[in-house]
Amino acid sequence: MKIFFLIMISGICLAQAATAQSSEVFAPSGIAINGYDPVAFFTESKPMKGLTGFSCNWKNVQWNFISQANLDTFKTSPEKFVPQFGGYCAYGTSQGHKAPTQVDTWTIVNEKLYFNYNMKVKELWNKNRMPLIDSANVKWPSIKNL
Repeated sequence: MKIFFLIMISGICLAQAATAQSSEVFAPSGIAINGYDPVAFFTESKPMKGLTGFSCNWKNVQWNFISQANLDTFKTSPEKFVPQFGGYCAYGTSQGHKAPTQVDTWTIVNEKLYFNYNMKVKELWNKNRMPLIDSANVKWPSIKNL
């Protein structure tokens, strides 16, 4: 019975992981960037947790903001603020696959927001960033809806 239970739990976890990554936007629990305000990365130069009172739905995901002003700014031009590659790992995308990300790995390059899987991957990405961005830009259209 214990083995059956473990197999069921493993299957559920794998199914959830596959479902989470089939979205164009990395949004665990349906909330983009784990609830952080995408505009704040640009205006405050740091991650800031958004509030559900200032939120909107874009690309079938909830986006939270720290203020009405940031929400309004986002609504005017969401593509300017959303993370590249749907918030999936920039390095992973350059390798042709989607990988989850952590908020503390954020970087802004040429006015675009990027995230990576973890700090170690971010270090790899930073060593060869522009060619990896170019590679990810080529691969993203074919993997974004997988």
